[in-house]
Amino acid sequence: MNSEDNVINTSLQADKLSSSESAPVIEIWGKRPLSGHISVSGAKNSALVVLAGTILCSQDCRIRNIPNLVDIGRMADVLTALGVKVTRNGDTLDVDASSISHSRAPYEIVSKLRASFFVIGPLLARLGVARVPLPGGCAIGARPVALHIRGLQALGAEVHMDHGIVHAYVPGTRGRLKGGKIYLDYPSVGATETLMMAATLAEGETVIENAAQEPEVLDLANFCRAMGARIRGAGTNTITIVGVPSLHSTDYGIIPDRIEAGTFMLAGAITKSPISLSPIIPEHLTPIIAKLAEAGTRVEMEGHSRARIVPGEKLLPIEIETRPHPGFPTDMQAQFMALTTLANGDSVITETVFENRLQHVAEFNRMGANIRLTGNSAVIRGVPQLSGAPVTGTDLRAAAALLVAGLAAEGKTTLHGLHHLDRGYENIEAKLSAVGARLRRVPSSSLVADSANQPVVV
Repeated sequence: MNSEDNVINTSLQADKLSSSESAPVIEIWGKRPLSGHISVSGAKNSALVVLAGTILCSQDCRIRNIPNLVDIGRMADVLTALGVKVTRNGDTLDVDASSISHSRAPYEIVSKLRASFFVIGPLLARLGVARVPLPGGCAIGARPVALHIRGLQALGAEVHMDHGIVHAYVPGTRGRLKGGKIYLDYPSVGATETLMMAATLAEGETVIENAAQEPEVLDLANFCRAMGARIRGAGTNTITIVGVPSLHSTDYGIIPDRIEAGTFMLAGAITKSPISLSPIIPEHLTPIIAKLAEAGTRVEMEGHSRARIVPGEKLLPIEIETRPHPGFPTDMQAQFMALTTLANGDSVITETVFENRLQHVAEFNRMGANIRLTGNSAVIRGVPQLSGAPVTGTDLRAAAALLVAGLAAEGKTTLHGLHHLDRGYENIEAKLSAVGARLRRVPSSSLVADSANQPVVV
């Protein structure tokens, strides 16, 4: 274990930065070919829920391959507020949840990080009581917690909401949840993960039907199994959990981030650059690789975890409809929209997962794209080139997509809204600069009007 001095405070620093008058921006000088290799960080969405899952264990846990992100810092702050000791050593977090002293998560942090609601399942399973504020996060849709609540009730919990706080407790003297059958009306990743964690310490068997099948769900199941949980079927639509009395210490490594990997693949495709990246798990990227192939860009494997982008002579139009895994991921919709703005023809992208996740259309059009919205579909008519412009990321993936578009645009693009970007991409400027991109992060107060001004390479 490391000293108290290493306790994470990333989120507090980021909150101060994003609220200051000199909130940073990234300036991107486009039309530069990329070349070289990019390292893919650990999966943010896995890391967040695994950190919540450490509450289940009354011993120390070591979690490796943790990305250094604002969201990770916020989750660490939530755990710390509950009495958990969290210390960092590079990309490794040591978590000691042996002395949890609180069952109520702090509103000021939960309101900024939707994933912090995940603690309700482990808290309820471990302590028999949990009080968690309704969550916040990106404004991309309602994402209600009703599925979580109904599932916890099916496991024997009493749950009610009062003044924006979800109160849950296990009635009776034993304080343990009881196994049950749960059918999810929608294969929600968050609900699947919350209920799977809650069921690990419940009495008896729990079956979750219509469960989410995302790789992050399987990663959480593997983590819980490494602590002694009895889970089978994770990664399919039916998960069975047989509760155990307690879980033990483990040392566990997070899977690579498939969305970060996909974003860098799109950066290579849109700039027609043969970059490579690793580590990846190819089967996690199947829909992304398939749609890249349709768009005229091949992905070739160089070993079991390293891929190379092989761009074609021109970008081809495609059709995409977002779906739960194994369908096309909503978290890659905006990045593919950036690619299709330069395709030779008309593309159609339909968003079915989140109702407000097409807000970036207006920002692409500011760069000279030709995109028309029809309900939850975007019709993108490819243009010969994009032009650099001031743009704002409206959510995490939109910010990444606009950065990708800026790499291919003529002139300088100035990307605002970095508080979104920094939630999900570790050292993205440094990683792209290392393969030849020209970009820099500066305070907005120091922006220069001359778009031809040469950047300082990060």
